[in-house]
Amino acid sequence: MSRVYNFSAGPAVLPEEVLREAQSEILEYGNSGMSVMEMSHRSKDFEDILFTAEKDLRTLMNIPDNYRVLFLQGGGCTQFAMIPMNLMTHGNADYIVTGQWSKKAMQEARIFGNVNVIASSEDRNFAYVPDMSTVKVTPEADYVYICQNETVHGTTIRTLPETDGKPLVADVSSMFLSEPVDVSKYGVIWGGVQKNVGPAGVTIVIIRDDLIRDEVMPKTPTMLKYKTHSDNKSLYNTPPCWNIYICGLVFKWLLKLGGTEAIYKRNQEKAGLLYDYLDGSKIFHGTVDKKDRSLMNVPFVTGNKELDAEFVSEAEKAGLRNIKGHRSVGGMRASLYNAMPVEGVKALVAFMAEFERRHA
Repeated sequence: MSRVYNFSAGPAVLPEEVLREAQSEILEYGNSGMSVMEMSHRSKDFEDILFTAEKDLRTLMNIPDNYRVLFLQGGGCTQFAMIPMNLMTHGNADYIVTGQWSKKAMQEARIFGNVNVIASSEDRNFAYVPDMSTVKVTPEADYVYICQNETVHGTTIRTLPETDGKPLVADVSSMFLSEPVDVSKYGVIWGGVQKNVGPAGVTIVIIRDDLIRDEVMPKTPTMLKYKTHSDNKSLYNTPPCWNIYICGLVFKWLLKLGGTEAIYKRNQEKAGLLYDYLDGSKIFHGTVDKKDRSLMNVPFVTGNKELDAEFVSEAEKAGLRNIKGHRSVGGMRASLYNAMPVEGVKALVAFMAEFERRHA
């Protein structure tokens, strides 16, 4: 077997150790006599998988007792609607738009009420993060929304906005479990797992108790109420059992490594290798202001579309896969999620240096 280095932004690379463990259990989980893919979600075996996964996630993120952990379906695009349906109780919300995903969330929220864009970096194609110290929250806002790490544009909000007591809602999909986080600073913190936690099909929502309400927007479907899933411990309907099982294995893998503090150091090292090369390169350069660079998603370009295309083509042949950038930014993008080994980044940098030697 020859595995490539997969720099995809999502679905993305998973730890090889996790994949091998799942492989060993694909026919039979424990002594159940069946695969996780076959067992009832009402069974004791699956309940143990689900509740252990939640327990381990609580340990990894030090989640306070007054927050619920929900394993949901529907991806981020469903959360774009669920959030206003459940939280926009007075018909107003503030959004900080720093890239494609916060913009999509803002546009969806406008279906349900009045949305105020209180900060944006669209004037420079989202190549930076606005100064959070200058952000003014609307007094009537029910919540303030951010996408803390923008996967497409490669920016991270490092300083959270002051919300004047309004709940802060954060999409952390592409930085989930990549570094320590103080959950108590958020009202809702959520992420699709397919970037940094597990296989596509699960969205994890961590929500403060007081934001799980009986009174939500009229005509909100039962499946789109946070209370439905909280009351039923994420088992209201059949959940994506196998995907949750893999997430649980990833949580255990992270705990064994030393938790979010340990993986954060590794992620800093990996991103540092690539950014240091970009900063010294004569043909490659990053597209994001240095102070706002993401550790997870690194977009870069040569400034020549034909040269970019040649690089992507040659990288694919060299086993450096899914390196092509998003169409809105162009060029290349390397996603350096938790499961990407340091060796993968070193291989990318070495390939870039050889490519530059031939084309400088």
